[in-house]
Amino acid sequence: MRFRKHAPLALAALSSLSAASLALAHEPVDLNAVTRIREQAFEHSKVMDILWNLTDKLGPRLTNSTEMFRAARWARDRLTEMGMDNARLEPWGEFGMGWSFQRCRVEMTDPTYMPMIAIPRAWTSGTNGEIKGVPVYVDADNAEDLEEYKGNLAGKIVLVGPVNPVDTPFEPLAKRHDAESLAALAKPRERGGNNDFARRFAEFRRLRALRNAMNKMFKEEGVAAIITHDNGRYKDYGVISLGSGGSRDPDDERALPQVIVSREQFNRVARLLEHGEEVQMAVDVKTSFQDDDLTGYDIVAEIPGSDPALRDQVVMIGGHFDSWHPATGATDNGAGSAVMMEVMRIIKDAGLKPRRTIRIALWTGEEQGLLGSRGYVKNHFADRATMELKPEHSKLAAYFNMDNGGGRLHGVYLEGNASVAPIFRAWMKPFEDLGMTTLTMRGTGGTDHLSFQAVGLPGFQFIQDQMDYSTRSHHTNMDLYERVKPFDVEQSAAVIASFAYHAAMRDDMLPRGPLPKPTRRRGRN
Repeated sequence: MRFRKHAPLALAALSSLSAASLALAHEPVDLNAVTRIREQAFEHSKVMDILWNLTDKLGPRLTNSTEMFRAARWARDRLTEMGMDNARLEPWGEFGMGWSFQRCRVEMTDPTYMPMIAIPRAWTSGTNGEIKGVPVYVDADNAEDLEEYKGNLAGKIVLVGPVNPVDTPFEPLAKRHDAESLAALAKPRERGGNNDFARRFAEFRRLRALRNAMNKMFKEEGVAAIITHDNGRYKDYGVISLGSGGSRDPDDERALPQVIVSREQFNRVARLLEHGEEVQMAVDVKTSFQDDDLTGYDIVAEIPGSDPALRDQVVMIGGHFDSWHPATGATDNGAGSAVMMEVMRIIKDAGLKPRRTIRIALWTGEEQGLLGSRGYVKNHFADRATMELKPEHSKLAAYFNMDNGGGRLHGVYLEGNASVAPIFRAWMKPFEDLGMTTLTMRGTGGTDHLSFQAVGLPGFQFIQDQMDYSTRSHHTNMDLYERVKPFDVEQSAAVIASFAYHAAMRDDMLPRGPLPKPTRRRGRN
């Protein structure tokens, strides 16, 4: 159900909020501003147009690729057109080479023809034209198993990996939060040993060591191309996920061509080979490395504060701009980037005058380890290693992040900061009709608010509906425009715009927790 079809009813819900209910939290909430924000978010939304440009039009945004730079310049220029000040690409440190692929074709040509769903791993080489031949199936569980293949792989197409079953999922691929799941999330997480995690991590390390040994041997043997399948959970029915297969350091040797294909198609070829059938394959991969600018950049822009006494204090919003390359990065994290750009537009077009400066930052290098946000935090606020604080550290009022797909928001992870709970509860009250109901003392990981938390700054991530983020779109060839639903991102933009505006209007900045201890002693390298 789209808001704009029921705007009078939804806006009327605000009138049912009594002043007394908001006063209980001792936190002022500007309902006139909320009304204007909601009108902009639902009646004049531009968020799906922004997302279309970032995905369908501009494509994947692997950090430092040609496509990423083109998209970053577009975002900078769009923010300028929206009326933002000082929109720029701000360097955060050295990242390394960019990488793109221009072609990827993998086929089984005999005993019957089968085109294969295939994507090359990032920072791997191309094949320098089409290569054909009988593939060699390498099924090795340890380094000793590799010995039998030595001397037989020169110029070969090599299939690597076990024939794994394809599970049939009996649970829905997409889920939304309900009252039960939100109530469970609000409860403290029980502590205890996790032997399963230790076992899985040990297995991960073993497989990584085996993969490194394989790649070393394949390089020495002169393998022409490596074909493997996605071994991740839920990545079945033609869905494949992948990341990097080579180094982005310009001084390192280039990795061999490496291509991921769908598990079902990999299994078919491997079974044919195991049964002694004659198989012919053709592989044609074209990739390119971009080494003219090794610097990493974030996209930054501002709405200057209107209060001379507070404008040097900053409320930040953001999400990561970069994506992996199998699709267009719609849910990871085109949705978050589009929502945050829309938040800036909403505040500007609603005619609001925040007392503090509101700054958007769209990070790059997140997929390689939160690099863009970590670099920004180090440049502006503090070095996590030494915890030597910069002057700007005392001026950051809050940072709000979005990066868990395109699902609508239901609350906030408080990251253990109980002091902000009554503040956020008051800010959420005008959005209860849109599902904003839950606060949890828990933290959440894997995204850029952690860079702020790491130096004692109040950084927060929102609770979102997962939708099919973990089962279909996260890092996959299915992460496309269709995975994002308009109402969900419109709701997210309205909520975050209100949070950012009210954080910019408070007399005081948001309360902080204690400063973390340095990770490295001062005076040591």
